[in-house]
Amino acid sequence: MCGRYTLARSQQELSERFGIEQLFVDLSPRFNIAPTQKVPVIINIDRQICLDAFQWGLIPSWVKDLKKAKPLINARSETLCEKPSFRSSLKKRRCLVPADGFYEWKKTAAGKAPFYIYEKEHALLAFAGIYDEWKDEAGHLLKTFSIITTEANGSMAPLHDRMPVILPPQAEQLWLDPERNDPAQLLPLLRPCPDELLKMHEVSSRVNSVKFDDADLIEAENLQLGLNLPGLN
Repeated sequence: MCGRYTLARSQQELSERFGIEQLFVDLSPRFNIAPTQKVPVIINIDRQICLDAFQWGLIPSWVKDLKKAKPLINARSETLCEKPSFRSSLKKRRCLVPADGFYEWKKTAAGKAPFYIYEKEHALLAFAGIYDEWKDEAGHLLKTFSIITTEANGSMAPLHDRMPVILPPQAEQLWLDPERNDPAQLLPLLRPCPDELLKMHEVSSRVNSVKFDDADLIEAENLQLGLNLPGLN
């Protein structure tokens, strides 16, 4: 799964990396992005690549009572075509979720140990996402998204059996293309990234609390848990 991630890049870096033409969000460095928060996502609107702020945790447009709805932070790639909450979004409302890296927790005898996972050259990542738009009776619009997950690759498997879908750059525009609505073309993109793409290291348990959101969270911690993980610094 993916329950926390980071994004601390400038507007210029994001614009150059993803070809963003319109920005509807102010950027600030984030080192502990959590569900229900509003964060930047990349969408294709009228053939323009836009950066907007959506709430993390998809609420389907057909939900009647928002208070009773459970935000869906992750969507399994294997069941996107089956789940009513995701089927329409897969065809019509896809997004990229830009990130520097993400956190995952490994179960150990001493408890859950948090790890920070990132691209080996510290390049920006693009998670595959889907979004939806919910309106209340007064017409107020709530835009929400979910990060798509897939089975873990070899480097992630010792931590968790799931991981976010990290799209290669050559697949990003296809994923955003509004004219692509055939699942047969889209689903093959939703596979684990190559094992060698990612590196990881153990970090402080401070990341467990959303009240902490600073650069120290991604610094390596030598907690000597005796873990032998691929890509471990």
